[in-house]
Amino acid sequence: MPSREVMRMTAPIYGSFREALVDFTYEGYTIPKGWKLHWSACSTLTDPNYHPRMLTFDGSRFEGSRPALYTYVPFGGGPRMCFGLEFARAELLVFLHNLVNGFRWSLVNPDEKIIYNPMPIPVKGLPICLRPRD
Repeated sequence: MPSREVMRMTAPIYGSFREALVDFTYEGYTIPKGWKLHWSACSTLTDPNYHPRMLTFDGSRFEGSRPALYTYVPFGGGPRMCFGLEFARAELLVFLHNLVNGFRWSLVNPDEKIIYNPMPIPVKGLPICLRPRD
């Protein structure tokens, strides 16, 4: 589904903070109970172990199967998942339907860079040129 791939490549959130509920060890480091941890949605969504060719848009990436648990987290995961997920998905689909069917469009700056501050933001605002379909 292309809308999932769009949200995978440019997650609406950069990440979030969680509190360690118990002491644990991660890659040789001990994390004490109560410490605040930051998880990065962007790092998870571009992990090549779960998303091969992670920097390439693949509109069919999620066809026929669901991603592994907690590998597709543009809106978080588990009991604290953002309830706006389905609204955002529907809004994106309606927008894309109207854009694709009603206009011919092209990027003004095809090589525009994306920065994270903390949300993904195109450096020059991602200007596009729209022309009504005949």
